[in-house]
Amino acid sequence: MFSEEKTEEYTATKNACKLCTPLGASLVFKGIQGAVPLLHGSQGCSTYIRRYLISHFKEPIDIACSNFAEDTAIFGGGANLRIALENILLQYAPEMVGIATTCLSETIGDDVPMFIREFKEMHRGEEMPPLVHISTPSYQGTHMQGFHGAVRATVEALATDQGADDRKANDQKANEKTRVNLFPGMLSPEDLRHLREILTDFGLGFTLLPDYSETLDGPLWTEYQRIPAGGTTVDAIGRTGSAAGSLEFGRVLAAEKNTAGKFLEKEFGVKCHSLGLPIGIGETDRFFKTLEFITGMPTPPRYAEARGRLTDALVDGHKYVSRVKAAVFGEEDLVVGIVSFLSEIGVIPVLCASGGRSGHMVGKIAEIIPDYENKGIRILEDADFVDIEAAAEEVKPDLFIGNSKGYTSARRLNAPLIRIGFPVHDRINGGRLLHVGYAGAQRLFDRIANTVIGKRQDDSSWGYTYM
Repeated sequence: MFSEEKTEEYTATKNACKLCTPLGASLVFKGIQGAVPLLHGSQGCSTYIRRYLISHFKEPIDIACSNFAEDTAIFGGGANLRIALENILLQYAPEMVGIATTCLSETIGDDVPMFIREFKEMHRGEEMPPLVHISTPSYQGTHMQGFHGAVRATVEALATDQGADDRKANDQKANEKTRVNLFPGMLSPEDLRHLREILTDFGLGFTLLPDYSETLDGPLWTEYQRIPAGGTTVDAIGRTGSAAGSLEFGRVLAAEKNTAGKFLEKEFGVKCHSLGLPIGIGETDRFFKTLEFITGMPTPPRYAEARGRLTDALVDGHKYVSRVKAAVFGEEDLVVGIVSFLSEIGVIPVLCASGGRSGHMVGKIAEIIPDYENKGIRILEDADFVDIEAAAEEVKPDLFIGNSKGYTSARRLNAPLIRIGFPVHDRINGGRLLHVGYAGAQRLFDRIANTVIGKRQDDSSWGYTYM
């Protein structure tokens, strides 16, 4: 089967397979050095987002709020936003403030750009950090749309014409490192660290946006830090217009017209390389080939060796995973990336589901598995976990692959859940999960194969012995 539309009997979303739009925007702002996320709306929204981020990253999360009340909903939130900005500038001395709206401020029609202009006018002549605004009504999108929208809004606000001059100057310096932009999408801190290693090993200078590998997975503090160290600097974002190229991950994102990479290409002539999430061998190969093209360097030996070990492991373990059926769910690009990997190792993704509704996921999965209909693969867009569980009861997957929100469905259907993506709030390693590169594929394969072996042992009356 095929992509499915909701029926007329459908009345409400139950246990959504997505999170709210300003959550994604807040995560981006947490990956910028010295930045403070500010939600223009009610305190409940910031509490909800903090709760989700804390349960996944196991780190303290400060998210400011303009603190709407009943009267604000009637008379507008301009005064609240002004007070919130005053407090943030006084208490945090931020290098940037990222302002995301909530459903309430969007519904009453607050003109946030006008409020920001008025605030700047009130402080004319004073030193002011950048105030980056992104409109994030959750009733129109998902956390991934908020995430990508915040990346784009930040680049649009900070990248300048100075970048083009810098690039020309850099081209004239033979010993100058080639510098690229990498927009990785919503990956784990461990993924971001691994990507930084890869770019460094290619001898590249780079701007990784966002980079919350330290701000949301840092060391133990002796004193509370209001703004954790780390993140992409505001200055580096300003120079994204001078890069040799941009790499932007996500096959679904690549189908969108307005992204950060495409903005830089249009405004500054920085070529945008749209790639799938580098999960599995094929997508990782394309990532490394692109780096070879940009730098003119061969892939460093350590990655060729890792690829060799991975292919050897796939040969060793194929008998355990071949023809295993999996239900995959989560963000659209993550689902597409996992489907690409599963198709390489012989696992059949009998159910592919996301709460996103870009309209691109079916086509992107079809690019990977052209005969997906003949294989009986079901693809659900704009799905909640009631939809996913109902479909899973029909296709009977051997395992689930997705975030912790699918645990109850997996438990009811007596199938193990391999946790990936966001949120992973019932385990302690959400921020340390590695998905990308050959190393990430190795870890995923080991987890999948061992989960299948373990389930077969548990279901067997004999169990396991070894002489």
